[in-house]
Amino acid sequence: MDLRFLLTFLFCSVSWIFFWEVRWKKGKESQIEEWIQGHSLSEYKHLFEDVETLEELSLSILTRLEYVVREKRRWRDIAEAHIQLLRDFAFQEWLCSQSLEHYYHTLKTLGCMTLDDLAQFDSQLQLSLAAWGYYYEDYIKLSTGVKVLQASRGSRDQDYEIQLVHSLAERRLNEKWSIAGAFIFGCTVALCFLIRDLMFYVIGGITVSIIAFVFTIKFLCELAARVVSFLQNEDPGRRGDRSIYDYVRGNYLDPRSCKVSWDWKDPQEVGQTMSFRVHLFYKNGQPFPAHRPVGLRVNITHIELALDIPITQEVLQEPESNVVKLAFTVRKAGRYEVAVKLGGLNVAYSPYYKIFKSGTVDPSKTKIAYHFSTLVLVYGQQHTLQIEPRDEYGNPTSNSTSLIDEVNYSVHVHSLGTVDDDSLEEYYCKSVSSNKQLCQVLLKITLRKKGCFRARISYTDLPLSNGEFDIIVLSENEKKCVEKNVSTTGISIYFEAYLYGSGNYSNYSNSSWQLPASALMAPQRRPSMGDEEDEHDSPVEGQPDKVKKPKKVYCYISPKQLSVKEFYLKIIPWRLFTFRVCPGTKFTYYGPDPVHKYLTLVVDDGIQPPVELSCKDRNIMAATFIRFLHKNIGGSETFQDKVSFFQRELRHIHSKRPRTKTCLKITRHCILDSSLKATRNFSVSDWSKNFEVVFQDEEALDWGGPRREWFELVCKTLFDTTNQLFTRFSDDNQGLVHPNAERPVHLRLKMYEFAGRVVGKCLYESALGGAYKQLVRARFTRSFLAQLIGLRMNYKYFETDDQEFYKTKVCFILNNDVSEMDLVFAEEKYKSGQLEKVVELISGGAQIAVNNENKMHYLNLLAQYRLASQVRDEVEHFLKGLNELVPENLLAIFDENELELLMCGTGDINVQDFKAHAVVVGGSWHFREKVMKWFWAVVSSFTQEELARLLQFTTGSSQLPPGGFNTLCPSFQIIAAPTHSTLPTAHTCFNQLCLPTYDSYEELHKMLKLAISEGSEGFGML
Repeated sequence: MDLRFLLTFLFCSVSWIFFWEVRWKKGKESQIEEWIQGHSLSEYKHLFEDVETLEELSLSILTRLEYVVREKRRWRDIAEAHIQLLRDFAFQEWLCSQSLEHYYHTLKTLGCMTLDDLAQFDSQLQLSLAAWGYYYEDYIKLSTGVKVLQASRGSRDQDYEIQLVHSLAERRLNEKWSIAGAFIFGCTVALCFLIRDLMFYVIGGITVSIIAFVFTIKFLCELAARVVSFLQNEDPGRRGDRSIYDYVRGNYLDPRSCKVSWDWKDPQEVGQTMSFRVHLFYKNGQPFPAHRPVGLRVNITHIELALDIPITQEVLQEPESNVVKLAFTVRKAGRYEVAVKLGGLNVAYSPYYKIFKSGTVDPSKTKIAYHFSTLVLVYGQQHTLQIEPRDEYGNPTSNSTSLIDEVNYSVHVHSLGTVDDDSLEEYYCKSVSSNKQLCQVLLKITLRKKGCFRARISYTDLPLSNGEFDIIVLSENEKKCVEKNVSTTGISIYFEAYLYGSGNYSNYSNSSWQLPASALMAPQRRPSMGDEEDEHDSPVEGQPDKVKKPKKVYCYISPKQLSVKEFYLKIIPWRLFTFRVCPGTKFTYYGPDPVHKYLTLVVDDGIQPPVELSCKDRNIMAATFIRFLHKNIGGSETFQDKVSFFQRELRHIHSKRPRTKTCLKITRHCILDSSLKATRNFSVSDWSKNFEVVFQDEEALDWGGPRREWFELVCKTLFDTTNQLFTRFSDDNQGLVHPNAERPVHLRLKMYEFAGRVVGKCLYESALGGAYKQLVRARFTRSFLAQLIGLRMNYKYFETDDQEFYKTKVCFILNNDVSEMDLVFAEEKYKSGQLEKVVELISGGAQIAVNNENKMHYLNLLAQYRLASQVRDEVEHFLKGLNELVPENLLAIFDENELELLMCGTGDINVQDFKAHAVVVGGSWHFREKVMKWFWAVVSSFTQEELARLLQFTTGSSQLPPGGFNTLCPSFQIIAAPTHSTLPTAHTCFNQLCLPTYDSYEELHKMLKLAISEGSEGFGML
C-alpha cells in the first residue's frame, strides 16, 4: 500500500508541475498576443511562434521584422513601440536589482515610465509620497538609486537597457524554475515523514532527485540556447528544431571552434583579388553546414586611412560543405585589419592583420618632381632629376620589399632643328640612384653638346607621365649672358629677329625648315590690361595678311611679356604681337631658315595663331624667356608648387601692411549694402587687415566662424544671378556665372570693383593659411577666368560656357559648308524680340561674307565679342579691385582651370576623403561603434548639396580648400555631445560638429538633416 501511495503522490506532483508550466506559458503567450494585437502586428504573428516571453520578444522583434516591413512610417512606429517596451522592462529590472520591485505601480502612477524619468524624479516630497506605506529603508534605497541614475545619465545608452532586459528575462525563468524546485523539495520533505520504510525512503529520494535534475538540465539548456542564439543572431526558425540536449553535447556553432585559412602569404601586392576561407565547426568539433544562415560578418579596413573594403561571400558547393569563401581587392598599400565575427563574437583569433605592399612601377603614374617643360642647362654640367616612382594605383613603390630596378630607367635625347636628329648617346651620360626614405629615384644627366634637344625619360622603354621635355644647352658665356639679362631690372631685353609668318605650323618637320604656303598673319592682339608698353596697335585688329618676305623685327623680353615689334622709319615702334611670360606660352624649335640661316623658333600661346621667328641668338632669347618664366612661377610647373609660390609671394607683398583687427558691423538681411557701407572708405591696407565681423542683433564672438560666414554670404549674394551683377548663358541652375552685359542701370561698376576686392581678399586670406583660408562661393565661366589672366577669346570657350550656342550654331558652322549661309562678320543684337542693332565684328564686317576659308576667324571674333567685348567695362573694374590685393603677374602663372581651383577649391565633396581625415573625439562604445557607423551611412547617402550644407553648418563654408579635407585647418572634428536624441550643434570657429547619442539610424538621419537644413546660417550663444 505504501508503494502505491508513493507512486500516486509522485504522479500528482509531476502533473502539478507540468500544469503549472503550461499555465505559466499560457500567461506569457497571452501577454505576447496582447502586445502584438495592440500594435497591429497580427499579420506577423507567425514570426514569433517560438518566442515564449515578452522580454524575449523585445530583444528580437526588430531583426525579425527588418525584411518584411517595407513602409517607413510603419517601421518608425514599430521602432518607437520597441524602444518603449525595452525601457519599460529596463525600468522593471532596475527596480528588481534594487529590491524595490513593489514600487513599480506606485511610480507609474506618479509619472515615472522609464529610467530617464526616474533620474529626473528628484523631488524630496515626491519620493516621500512614493515610499509612503513602505519601510524607511526603502526610501533610502530609492533616493540613493535616483542619485546614481542621475550621475550615470550621460553614459547610459541602449546597450545598457538591453543588458537589463536580458537580466529580467533570466530572472523570470529563474523564478519559474525556482517555484518548481521549491515544490519538488517540499514534496521530498513530506515523503520523508510519510515513508517510514528505509527502502521506500531511498527509492523516493532518488526518484525525486532525478525529476529535479531533469528539470534543472532542461532549464539550463533552454537558457543556454537563448543566450547563444541571441549572441549569434541566429535564424529564429532554427531554434525550434534544436534539441535541448544539443548544447549539452556541444552540438551548436561555436565561433572559437571555427578556423580561418588564407590563400596567400604576407606581404602581397595590391590590385589582385585575394581570398580566404572561414571553416565553420560545432562546439564538439564536427563540421557545421555553411549553407545554413549563421550571421557571418567580415570587415576589412585600412588602418591608417580608415578605408573599408567591399567583400563578397560564397559558400562552396561541395556536399555538406562547412567552408565560406570570401574575396576582396585592395588598391591602397598598407596594413589592414580583417575582423571575422559570428553574431558579434570574434572567430578564432580575429581580428587579423595583413600587409599589402605596392605593386611594380607604372610609368604612366610615375612623375618627375619639380617639373619643367623646358630645362636650361650648361654644357658639361650635371643636372639631377627627382623621380617619384608609383604603381598603377598611385602607391609609392618604396613600400615594396623588392629593390627599385634602377637599370630599367633610361634617357633618350635627340637634337631639335637639325637634319641629324638621331639619338645623341655619345653626347650625354646618365647615372641612376635611389632614395628609399624619400620614395625617389635620382637620375643625373650631363650633356656635352650645345643646342636644343628633346629628352624622354622612360621606365622599361615606356615614357613617364611628364617624362618628355625640352632642354636648352648653353655654353658658359651664353649662360652668363642669360643671367645678365634676367638680373637686369627696368629695361626690356631685345633681340633682332626676322618674322617669317604666322598660322598653323602643324606641317613643320623636326628635321627641316618648311614654311606653309598659306601662312597668315596673326590677328593683332590688343595689349593685355597692365602691359608695360602702350605703343600704337595695328589699325585693323584681327585683319589677316600674308607675309611675302621676311620682315626684320625686334623681340623685347621682360619678366611679364614677350613683344614682337617693328620700327617704321627706324624710329616709330609698331607692336605686332604680344605673348605673356606664363606656362601657356610654348616654344617649338626648328632648323635654320632658308634666307638668313638663323635658327627658327615658333611661339604659340594656344590662343593666337603661332608666330615663326628666326634669330641669330635664338637659344639665348629662348633661355632668357624660360628663366623669366621659372622665376615667375617659383621654380616648378606643377600646380601645387605654383600655389605655394603664389601664396608665399602674396604674403610677402602684404607683409609690410599691419595685420591688425578691423571691425565690420553687418546687417544680415541686407548683407551686400551693409558690407559696401562698412568698407566704402577702406584702403588697400584696410583690406589687408584681419576682419572681425559682428552681425547685428546676434550674440557671437568672432573667433573665425562669423568671418567665414560673412565671406560665404557676400560671395553668395554677389555671384547669385538674381542679383543681376552676373548671369548665366543657360537657364540651368548649375550653369556657370559670367558678368552681366545687360545689368540694370542702378548697379554701378563700383559693385564689380567690390566683387574683385572680395575675391582678392579671399585669395590673400587663403595665403595666410590655417583658419584664415577662404574660398570663393561661385562657379565662373572659363572665358571670364581667362580674361582675368589676360588671355584672348576663341570659339572653344563656347563649349564650356554656352553649351547650347556651341551645339547649335558653332558646331553647325564647323561641320558644314557656310558659303551659302549668308553669314557676314557682324552680329545682330535683339531686345524683346526686336532687332536693336547690328554690331560689326571688324571694320566693314557687315559687307564681308563668311566662307569656308575664314569661318574659323569669324568664330573667334564672335567669341571675342560675345564673351569679352560686351563685358569689357565690367571685367576691367573687377580686375581693378582684384589687382589691388593680388598683382596680375601672380595670377598669370595659372591657366583658367587652375585659377578656378585656386579660387573655388574642389568642386565635389568626397565622402571617403571626409571619413579619412575627420577626427572623432570622446564618446562611449555605443557612440563610436554604432552612432558613428550610422553617421557615415547617413553622410554616404547625402547629395552634394547636402554635403555642402553639412560642411557649411560645421565650418561656416560650403566649399573645401584645394587639398580637400586633408588641408582643412583646424581638422573636421566630430565631438560626442553629452546629450541624447537632440539636434546636433556646431562650433564653426573650430570646425567642430557636436553629435549627440541616438537610438537608431532613422533618428540620427532625421536630426542631422533638420540641423543642416534649418541651422546652416546664423549664430547664437548656447
